[in-house]
Amino acid sequence: MGGKTVLLREVLATRAFEFVLRALGDLSGAVCVGSLVFAVFFASDTCDRLTERARGHVRRAGLAAVLWGCAELLRAFTSGLLTGGAPSGASGAGGSAEPVAAVITAVLALVLALACRGVRGWRTTSVLTGVALLGLLPPAVARRSGDAPGHDVGTNAVVLHVTSAAVWLGVLLALGLHLWRTEERARLVLRRYRCLAAGCWTLLAVSGTADVLVAAREYGTGDAGHVAVVLGKIGCLVAVAVLGVLARRRVTLPAPERTGARRRAVSWLLGSELALLVAGFAVSELMVVSASTPEGAEVTASEAVLGYDLAAPPTLWNLLLGWRFDLLFGTCAVVCAAVYLLGVRRLRRRGDAWPAGRTAAWLVGWGCVLFVTSSGVGVYAGGVFSLHMFTHMVLNMLAPVLLVLGGPVTLALRALPARGRGQAAGAREWLLAWLHSPLTRFVAGPGVATVLFVSSFYALYFTDLFELGMFEYWGHQLMKAHFLLVGWLYYWTVIGVDPAPRPLPHVARLGVVLAVMPFHAFFGIITMSLSEPLAEDFYRALELPWPRDLLADQFLGGGIAWAMGEVPLVLVLLALLTQWYRYDTRSARRADREGDDDLAAYNAMLAELARSRGG
Repeated sequence: MGGKTVLLREVLATRAFEFVLRALGDLSGAVCVGSLVFAVFFASDTCDRLTERARGHVRRAGLAAVLWGCAELLRAFTSGLLTGGAPSGASGAGGSAEPVAAVITAVLALVLALACRGVRGWRTTSVLTGVALLGLLPPAVARRSGDAPGHDVGTNAVVLHVTSAAVWLGVLLALGLHLWRTEERARLVLRRYRCLAAGCWTLLAVSGTADVLVAAREYGTGDAGHVAVVLGKIGCLVAVAVLGVLARRRVTLPAPERTGARRRAVSWLLGSELALLVAGFAVSELMVVSASTPEGAEVTASEAVLGYDLAAPPTLWNLLLGWRFDLLFGTCAVVCAAVYLLGVRRLRRRGDAWPAGRTAAWLVGWGCVLFVTSSGVGVYAGGVFSLHMFTHMVLNMLAPVLLVLGGPVTLALRALPARGRGQAAGAREWLLAWLHSPLTRFVAGPGVATVLFVSSFYALYFTDLFELGMFEYWGHQLMKAHFLLVGWLYYWTVIGVDPAPRPLPHVARLGVVLAVMPFHAFFGIITMSLSEPLAEDFYRALELPWPRDLLADQFLGGGIAWAMGEVPLVLVLLALLTQWYRYDTRSARRADREGDDDLAAYNAMLAELARSRGG
């Protein structure tokens, strides 16, 4: 009996130590991310070299990264001790995945710690900010991954939840430190912070609501505990919004010379929002720790793998009306469409015109993304290869064509205000800095974009990457993001309305399009000719109750790849020829005008000579 008591105490102590390490890692990660975000978007005057003030924030990010990496390494070690190499989570997967995820984050954090010591440029710091945001995700996703129903929604929700919460908390701490020391640029940083806090609050509310309502999990014990936890989370969100607005208004009241009043206002800002954010994080942690599959609920094989049940066959009715909103791609589609329309409205209010065709192309493009990721097509794409191929072809071949024809960069450059001399850089300057960066010129170069566009399907489907990605929900999400981005890069260089970093003449664009066309046809033919199903173990593991022939479905998927690989490229070819014709027409008109001007000047010279001789 005494030995069992000692063992129980050791386990409890180890779990308490792991909880402390997790809290320390989350907090230091938020400080690292927030310091980098503040250095890039709040403390930098230009998009060239960082100011000394911004470099101070980068150094603090490096110190926080050291603590972050050490905490994650220790947490990986203690998690391995707790699980003994076996899963310990309720889902059966989270326990074994968490140590690996902690090691990945630790490696990224230590790389950040080294890079922050010597970084001087704005673009490099922006890249480090992206790496820091990426480092937040593995532990959070590992905690939500597994075989519980609704883990697809939980994975999407945790990506939005963790990134927005960490950015908000980290920037809040950096803002408080900045305002405590100086009044310099207080109005600017507060205005930007209000926008960032509003966006983070919205993402927290949307992701938290979706996780509670859609994911089939119980929080706490019994209905009363569930309701209390949910109401507590809602109360924290509402309170942080109300008190945050009041606190930020008080910060702007004291005059610059009233240092004491300013610091009291800063303390009010930090105290109110920080307390509520910490309370919200505590409730979220309680929800995660206490999450479990409802008792008595039967989890099917498709629910365990995909997060939802595919009991009914993919009829036309189910494909059109069986929606399951994708928090990542669906939210991105809605936000991008709304921001674009706001830009168009700003231009029209200013009296400038914007082609309706570009607006329609942009909206239809994101509508395609929303349809294939959130409708029944996106739902059944997880278990039916032909629909999976249809989804990826739309994301790679159709939606990017429409999106680049929308000209979003041109719209942004026209709608965003330009900063005057002596003013801090804004969104327009940030966009221009990245458009002219060496990284963008390399990735969006014709050679790199074309190679990625052609080789992606071969490298994914004819290797083990396809089956590996399908077994993990986040892997499938990465596939969709990859195909959408690669398609955007390729079509940007070929028919994009926005100027490419390395523009090609129309003859070269035509050659690139013609050279790419056979490769997608070959891919479709090879897929149709395969004698064994791709990712057979994955599709068998779903144990779908309705009959299906994997080879016949794969044959149909290959035909879809063949047809959808050729038809969009023909449309691209027509668009390119149309652009070429318009370019030649404008050039001819310009030449005619210049010729008319030269002729008029020549006639005027002859007339002047005639008058001089006559005189």
